[in-house]
Amino acid sequence: MSFQILAEAKKIAKITLVGEIDSLSAREFQKEIEKMAAESPDELVLFVENLSFISSAGLRVLIFAKQKMGTNLAIFIVKPQEAVLDTLDKTGLLHSVNIVDQYL
Repeated sequence: MSFQILAEAKKIAKITLVGEIDSLSAREFQKEIEKMAAESPDELVLFVENLSFISSAGLRVLIFAKQKMGTNLAIFIVKPQEAVLDTLDKTGLLHSVNIVDQYL
C-alpha cells in the first residue's frame, strides 16, 4: 500500500496520513514533523482514518514530535483504525495522545 502525507502548519499543525507507516515511510513522516516544528505549533492533529498500519518507527516519530515541538504539545489522533489504536494501546502511547472521532 502506498503512503501519502498531506500537511499544513500554523499554530495547529495538521497532517493526514494515508496507507502504512513502516520504517521507510516513517522517515518521510519525520521530515514533515521537522518542518512543522519550525512553526512551533500548540497542537498536532493527525488525520489517520485511512492509515492501516503504524510500525515502531512511526511510533518513534510521535515521540520525536513531542520532544521536538515541546512537552506541552497536544497530539490529536483523529479516527484511528482498530489496528493503529491497538498498537498505540499496547505501547502505552495511547495515554500520551488524544483519540477523537473528529477535529474541528
